[in-house]
Amino acid sequence: MTAQEIFSLRKAGKLEEAYEEARKLYAIDKGTHASSVMFWTATDIQKLRIQAGRTDEAKKILLALERLLKHVETPDELMTSQLSRCKELLEKTTSLKNLNTKEPKHIQLGIRGEEIAVAYLREKGYIILERDWHSNHRDIDIIAQDNNCTVFIEVKARQNRMFAEPESAVNYHKLKNLRLAINHYIKYRQINNPWRFDVITVVGELGCQTPEIQHIQDFQLY
Repeated sequence: MTAQEIFSLRKAGKLEEAYEEARKLYAIDKGTHASSVMFWTATDIQKLRIQAGRTDEAKKILLALERLLKHVETPDELMTSQLSRCKELLEKTTSLKNLNTKEPKHIQLGIRGEEIAVAYLREKGYIILERDWHSNHRDIDIIAQDNNCTVFIEVKARQNRMFAEPESAVNYHKLKNLRLAINHYIKYRQINNPWRFDVITVVGELGCQTPEIQHIQDFQLY
């Protein structure tokens, strides 16, 4: 995909997809156009990560942006000012977060579980299109591309299997909301290619380096 095509994705609001394509392009081309599209898509993702409260990931992206800008021969004023805004936004968000109490354990497990699921999918060759996509009060954890198939993914994270299997939490009420959100996304993005619904479970205590990951493809949605 060319830099121009990636910018078109960005303009269409497909920020996650644009970012993934920019990373692929930048991996083989460090030229002006590839560097520019990598920079701007990364700033988009950094903002999304900050909005989602994933400040650790936002910090990593900021460091990558700083390294990238150092290798651009003549960075324009717009890029320099944008990097400054990214720094200010992250610093402000981090300061506010430090004032708040620590997130409850189940929230931490959920955030960690989604990060692990995203890393797992990328290792399997999936392209991440969206994360935490919202339709009114309904959300889809991850939307990814598997070859020509759009995959909607629900992530369930638990400390253990003592009381129930994690996937059992994908109950009738949850499936009803997911059906509505998925139908909205398909119409909104005008999806014509095949699609499916998957569930990924992540089991392990916080800090566990080798959590159990189970990927259930074609989970019964209806």
